[in-house]
Amino acid sequence: MIKHVVMFKLKEFDTLNEKQAKMQEIKERLEALIDVIDCLKAIRVDFNINPEESWDLILTTELPTLEDVKTYATHPAHVAVSKEAIAPVKADRACVDFEY
Repeated sequence: MIKHVVMFKLKEFDTLNEKQAKMQEIKERLEALIDVIDCLKAIRVDFNINPEESWDLILTTELPTLEDVKTYATHPAHVAVSKEAIAPVKADRACVDFEY
């Protein structure tokens, strides 16, 4: 199995409520992909609670193979979430994939 972990840093928002609402939207839209993408075995989005750190969101997914990570990444439903919800507010992204 492959664990695909992505951290996102978001751009500045006018208010904390705005940022929290966007983070919740991203969480809900990403986690809904479990019902759409067959090779996706688990997906979870969490919010960073440590104000000393710069990353805002962490996405953790589990897929059978590295090829399935590519399938997930290019799936139209995932691409839509990335383009519509994440890209407009993303300041930075870091990713790691590991086998377990």
